[in-house]
Amino acid sequence: MRVLKLYALIAPLLAVVFVTTSCQTAQKQTPLLPPAQAAPPALKAAGPSGSSPQSEVAAHPAPSQTATHVDKLGPQSDSVSELIVQVEKEYQAGKDNYQAGHLEAAKQNFDRAFNLLMGSNLDIRSDVRLQHEFDRILDGVNGLELVALQEGDGATEQKSEPAPIDEANDVTFPVDPNIKAKAEAEIKSTHSDLPLMMTDQVAGYINYFSTRGRPTLEHALTRAGQYQDMIQRVLKDEGVPQDLIYLAQAESGFHPLALSHSGARGIWQFMASRAKGYGLQRNWWVDDRQDPEKATRAAARHLKDLFNQFGDWYLAMAAYNSGPGTVQSAVKRTGYADFWELYRRNVLPKETRNYVPIILAVTIMAKNPGQYGLDELVREKPVPYDAVKIDYPVDLRLVAECVDVSAADLQDLNPSLLRMTTPRDQEFELHLPVGSKEKFLGAIAVIPPDMRVWWRYHKVVQGDTIASLARTYRTTVKAIAEANNLEDQVLETDSKLIIPIAPGRHAAGEDMVAYSRHATRYKVRKNDTVATVADNFGVPPTMVRRWNRLKGNSLVGRRVVYVHLPITPNLREPHVISAKSGTPSGRSKNKNKKDVQRVATNDNGVLRHRVKQGETLYSIASSYKTTVAALKRDNGVATLRPGMVLVIKDVR
Repeated sequence: MRVLKLYALIAPLLAVVFVTTSCQTAQKQTPLLPPAQAAPPALKAAGPSGSSPQSEVAAHPAPSQTATHVDKLGPQSDSVSELIVQVEKEYQAGKDNYQAGHLEAAKQNFDRAFNLLMGSNLDIRSDVRLQHEFDRILDGVNGLELVALQEGDGATEQKSEPAPIDEANDVTFPVDPNIKAKAEAEIKSTHSDLPLMMTDQVAGYINYFSTRGRPTLEHALTRAGQYQDMIQRVLKDEGVPQDLIYLAQAESGFHPLALSHSGARGIWQFMASRAKGYGLQRNWWVDDRQDPEKATRAAARHLKDLFNQFGDWYLAMAAYNSGPGTVQSAVKRTGYADFWELYRRNVLPKETRNYVPIILAVTIMAKNPGQYGLDELVREKPVPYDAVKIDYPVDLRLVAECVDVSAADLQDLNPSLLRMTTPRDQEFELHLPVGSKEKFLGAIAVIPPDMRVWWRYHKVVQGDTIASLARTYRTTVKAIAEANNLEDQVLETDSKLIIPIAPGRHAAGEDMVAYSRHATRYKVRKNDTVATVADNFGVPPTMVRRWNRLKGNSLVGRRVVYVHLPITPNLREPHVISAKSGTPSGRSKNKNKKDVQRVATNDNGVLRHRVKQGETLYSIASSYKTTVAALKRDNGVATLRPGMVLVIKDVR
């Protein structure tokens, strides 16, 4: 399974952000996104604590409720009030975008809300209202994440690939006279249903794709084999030139997950607003811009409309890049409906001026592979598939287990699917490996429809027992036995078992760890690094960096690091250890000692502690007044599992 980032809805926590950076971030525009047709997981749950994100609003004063009091406290309080109003505006915008399914826009709003708080000259810890605002937003944003997790794998976005067109647009290559002369000679005998022209700009890009950009070109030509037959069929159906296929090659390298700097997606690099106009759906679960065939048909129709508007394929391609309004305005300003004249007069955006020469360079090289040493490339073959229409949500990992393939293979067959879970409340055409449709339908039929985002199939291997499977999948022996009508504990190797997993839980091997909504404030000590802090708390270093806006492993200059302790959804949150006192927050030291006595046994002066869900090396060391280093030394462990027994020797 490719790692699918959970960053989208995890709140970015405290970071040292300069005021200027914060202001610039706050002024960035939210990208234009179409209205969603399917909502994200509803904000109906609250995570382990039982309170919904909305309920947090009432727990702390809203900006309007504090204004009267603020006015009486002078200029400093006025600044606090103004800051809270700005932060609230971004936070509410983020919630609105989340509800509409616009995950990236919501993330940007939440980022700006935190950056406004942390980038101001005001000390959050010195003003109770600022601390309340920070805590409220933190709880709210993390609450969204937990809700999404409880709906299945609905919070994880598919990983995108950089669009090749961006790199080509950023370079300027000199004209090689020899390359230009050879290309001019080749054009005379090259058949194309698009007009081909050799200019210095085209020659410069041929030079680029012959040198630095050659790997990009070769990769695109190799991938072209997967989609060429389909693209040419659709282009022919729509009555547009077959060689427009090279527009897709230049744009995306035929990668369905290509994403440009400007937010264009898919093989044909559609912007969201334009895609909607040509019937491409985008919502929380699906983005049709990443469906190769749907996007190809939409692109062909759009290009045909542009040609009908401008009467010229070069202008149509330019308008495809920058929008018809931009090209129409340039034509009206100059009186020339000619791309090269508009190029010479510098009335088009730089990216658009480069766009047509890039496509022409790619076309000339692809149609003359022998001239450019591309004739020995082995092209990929189209991947056949079975299609089945479903109207229920199902986790791709369960589908993979039904048909005995990897989840990554299914993602490749279903590039329009943004998450590991298929859409809710709408029909979806699921693509399966060819010949596996009946196998899938038979296997999925025995899984209750409302459990298809949770339950799993497991192929029994030698050494498996019901007890070991129950531990692995975080379920019970009884549940597995009942789901499979097992009368005894003997498992047959290579047989398949249904694994019933309670909603909110995930198999231990899946990268689906949930984290407590409330952050632990850890006071940075000498020689601490991201890796050592992560190790102490039993969380991945990547998460520590994400929560604290850190790029490397160093914690130099940081006084406090914020960590969310790992939990399982629907279980109570683990004790949150105060970095200052070393005791669980909200509990007295005496009660903490009582807890220690309850879970530890004394054997000849050596304490033994059974690890509970959510505990970390740091929390256990703090409870027993020992050190993480001592626990590691005496037990030879770096990570913990519930049920593990630790020896506690150096008790202070």
